[in-house]
Amino acid sequence: MQTTPIRGTETGPAQQPFTYPLRKEFVEPDWRRIPGYKDVSEAEWESAVWQRKHTVKNLKELKATLGALLPEDLAASIERDQKERATMSLLIPPQMLNTMNLQDLWSDPVRRYMLPAFADRLTDWANHPKASRDSLHEADMWVVEGLTHRYPTKVLAEMLPTCPQYCGHCTRMDLVGNDVPQVQKHKFGIAQKERYELMLDYLRRTPTVRDVVVSGGDIANLPIQSLEPFVSALMDIPNIRDIRLASKGLMAIPQHFLQDQVLAGLDRLAKKAVERGVDLAMHTHVNNAQQLTPLVGKAVRKLLDMGFRDVRNQGVLLRGVNDSPQALLDLCFTLLDHAKILPYYFYMCDMIPNSEHWRLSVDKAQKLQHDIMGYMPGFATPRIVCDVPFVGKRWVHQVAEYDRERGISYWTKNYRTGIEANDPDALNRKYEYFDPIDTLPESGQAWWREQQKAA
Repeated sequence: MQTTPIRGTETGPAQQPFTYPLRKEFVEPDWRRIPGYKDVSEAEWESAVWQRKHTVKNLKELKATLGALLPEDLAASIERDQKERATMSLLIPPQMLNTMNLQDLWSDPVRRYMLPAFADRLTDWANHPKASRDSLHEADMWVVEGLTHRYPTKVLAEMLPTCPQYCGHCTRMDLVGNDVPQVQKHKFGIAQKERYELMLDYLRRTPTVRDVVVSGGDIANLPIQSLEPFVSALMDIPNIRDIRLASKGLMAIPQHFLQDQVLAGLDRLAKKAVERGVDLAMHTHVNNAQQLTPLVGKAVRKLLDMGFRDVRNQGVLLRGVNDSPQALLDLCFTLLDHAKILPYYFYMCDMIPNSEHWRLSVDKAQKLQHDIMGYMPGFATPRIVCDVPFVGKRWVHQVAEYDRERGISYWTKNYRTGIEANDPDALNRKYEYFDPIDTLPESGQAWWREQQKAA
């Protein structure tokens, strides 16, 4: 059968849904356009100490920093959200604030998830009936306080409950950050040093574990004097072959990772990893292309030059932030071309309280995975995953059954967590995940209204 090749026109190649490159420049936004930063020098801006000292911690500081750039109705909506809906308090480093479109803050994608406003939230179905504080049941799977053993060969070490920034959609809102009117946060009960020793002791006694994610909170808030000895001790455990350091701070406050003392500690860890045959990587969390700047790229190159195996991105799919093929591809190509960060995962937003205006349905996530295929190298094409409660990460096309009318997807698992260690049916049953109700047809929404009446 003879086929006709795709040909270009006289003015260029045949038109595609996405044209590469979409972004034309990669520059540090001029922070001096922000009233509160108009007199800040380059040396101050590139100082981690200055960034932390001037991190916006409440609405009063936000107003003082942005001045007339912050619309009054948006400020009022943010204030109401903090009182009535928010699960995280405000905390935004100047670096991240500087990546927002200050000419249209209402629709800016970074603002939408870092500075949630009451008007952003849904009026109906603002909170899914199945939402929960610890939606992934990570604390239920603690083998030591803060050490989640969820997968057969992998564990998550929550080193601390704070970050340099607080994201409105935080999946660990149960533990991380300051109390807010809607959520009194849980607290670690064991002293930090003792917790770390208990974690290491468990890993020494559990040779089936080979992979440790060192997270929190955010390791950018853990002094290198505490981070380095813990990670170094992990490398001394023969069964540990992969270590992933998790930090959104790499994007939000790259200045932290450009400090001499931090660089020296990470360099020692990278060299030890090579000596021990351990793969050491950094994972970050970027949700929109405009959050990437040359300072982020500079920090990443330092890590790669040391010998870190990869710097990888784990973003979250969020409505109004990155829920189009164009936004995702723009982000992925910016990660690859400018920041040298590998696009890795995009997670569906977890079912925490008051998150429905951010969440996408499974079928929308499936379509996004379809639409971004074929543009990037295979090794850099991110997988879109659903983190199913009691199951774990599943590619969005791995769904076993899907009731689209009621927005209930059913998933299977191939391993046990500590919760089902003695459950003979754990690998045979199907586990549920729920689409946002506002995305369902009216018949599906009516069904959920009936469920609520019966509850």
